[in-house]
Amino acid sequence: MALSGIEGGRARFAYACAEEGSRKENYRSHVRKLPSLIKTNGLGAALAFVSAKAEKDETYRLIRQHIERWLQTRKLIRQGEPLVKQVISLELADYRAVTEEVLAFSRWLTRFADALCGGE
Repeated sequence: MALSGIEGGRARFAYACAEEGSRKENYRSHVRKLPSLIKTNGLGAALAFVSAKAEKDETYRLIRQHIERWLQTRKLIRQGEPLVKQVISLELADYRAVTEEVLAFSRWLTRFADALCGGE
């Protein structure tokens, strides 16, 4: 039985992202840190960290793009405006919903990165 609905869509999207990321150095380890970064510091601060790292690290740049594309697919953010700016501008209820969505997406991303990146 295949996953359906949002969970199935999330899983399929995360698998494609992890496949793309599996060709990048340290993808698995960076992705595995994401949920704890979010839980410890909040989504805005975690995305600010990822964005700052993305300036010099293409793996973090790819992770930011994956999160951004998923949130755009879910119509939770708009294209063309910086991810961090949009997230920190959200109303509290929307901020919580986006946080939960990024955490759910990152759980799938972590599972697939573990499977596809092996013992990185």
